[in-house]
Amino acid sequence: MLSGEELDIWGKVPVLRKIRFLGLMLRANSDARSAYARLRGDPAFRAPLAYAALEVGDHDGLVLPGGHWSRGMRQFLEDTLLQRFVADFFDSNKPVAAICHGVLLAARSTSARTGKSVLNGRKTTALTWQLEKSAYSMMKYFGRFWDPGYYRTYLEAGAEPPGYRGVQAEVSRALASPADFRDVPLGASDHFRKASGLYRDSLKDNRPAWVVRDGRYVSARWPNDNRVFKSCFVAVLAEVSSTTIK
Repeated sequence: MLSGEELDIWGKVPVLRKIRFLGLMLRANSDARSAYARLRGDPAFRAPLAYAALEVGDHDGLVLPGGHWSRGMRQFLEDTLLQRFVADFFDSNKPVAAICHGVLLAARSTSARTGKSVLNGRKTTALTWQLEKSAYSMMKYFGRFWDPGYYRTYLEAGAEPPGYRGVQAEVSRALASPADFRDVPLGASDHFRKASGLYRDSLKDNRPAWVVRDGRYVSARWPNDNRVFKSCFVAVLAEVSSTTIK
């Protein structure tokens, strides 16, 4: 996803995989690639903590990132220690931000206070089925035909309807009401920019972004919402810090 290699239909051919078409459209943009290069050199990034070592009291806020590739994401989404930590963080009422599949981790985290998902009773968004299906179809027919499920972390089985194992469907099942899952409403301004998946938000244009805030919890759909998602969460952290100081 950084280089865009192997995302096109010829991606398994040693020389041709350097030629990118879909890969150039789908890879991280130049700002994101530069930011990732700086991140790799950060001492904290180079010294990660085991999930068992995480303590709520050691952190002021929690960000649950996204991702999709099943072999890479399932260990993140299914770890019971991490789910317990996430639940404790929500129960502490500290700020939490989740984007894309990160919302799915939150949905799977059960509150010790209520015995329900920490998202039960909250408003949230996440990777929508429309966006997930579009990416899946693109890879299946025009990209990684040898790995058509590249953009699906979980696939439906048996008689399950299309999208049942998608992020939106599972997150919605954890909510108090399916209506608490917030997608871009049809009457929203710049609806096409927000819902088509063709635009990314930027420093100069935040119209493509769709971010939902519910108290100290902030959620977004996918990387194209990232700048507004980040700014909203920074604002939440500042508010909490100001309240604490007072």
